[in-house]
Amino acid sequence: MTPKAVFWDMDGTLVDSEPLHEAALVAAMRSAGLVPPENLHERVLGVAAWPVYEMMRDEFGLALPFDDWIMRKYEHYLPLVEGLKPRPGAIEIFTELREKGVAQAVVSNSDRMIVDANLSMVGLIYPGMKTISRNDVREGKPQAEPFLRAAYLADVDPAQAIAIDDSWPGAMAGLAAGMKTIFWPEKPMGGPPGAVVINSAEELRAELGL
Repeated sequence: MTPKAVFWDMDGTLVDSEPLHEAALVAAMRSAGLVPPENLHERVLGVAAWPVYEMMRDEFGLALPFDDWIMRKYEHYLPLVEGLKPRPGAIEIFTELREKGVAQAVVSNSDRMIVDANLSMVGLIYPGMKTISRNDVREGKPQAEPFLRAAYLADVDPAQAIAIDDSWPGAMAGLAAGMKTIFWPEKPMGGPPGAVVINSAEELRAELGL
């Protein structure tokens, strides 16, 4: 049985943008005279811009103000968007759910500029589409607010919605919002307690009753 609403994370879940974010972050760090750590990807996956900035400042000695830092990161990221690809199977499932009349929203820890650029590049823009960026809430993932905002906009009870995310912070946010939460990581791994862990688009289809 298909759910009443499905709320999707964007980076890594709907679109394969995590390698782009990592490349842009590495370039931004090096341009600021910082040395990227080997575990950078694991440390920033699903984390919003401000906590990443705090890590750069407190652990790596970044001296730039936040606004200058994020501008530098996005100057490296936006040229890469031309090569952005959807995550295999994800947008097809999104489209099928839309055709069935299931309420949906994209719920991201990225800033509005990145949300709009990514979704436009993969053609996932239509009238009335609901998207929540980090700029639209006071607290980003792993807090519940982004997914609760999606439920409010879709006019559904959070308990009747499904959250899909590829990161621990995102899955924790879905669980905190009281939603059935599907953890779909890029590589097989365990998820937060209470999340349904899947490893393929076929498994996602089954969990969504398609």
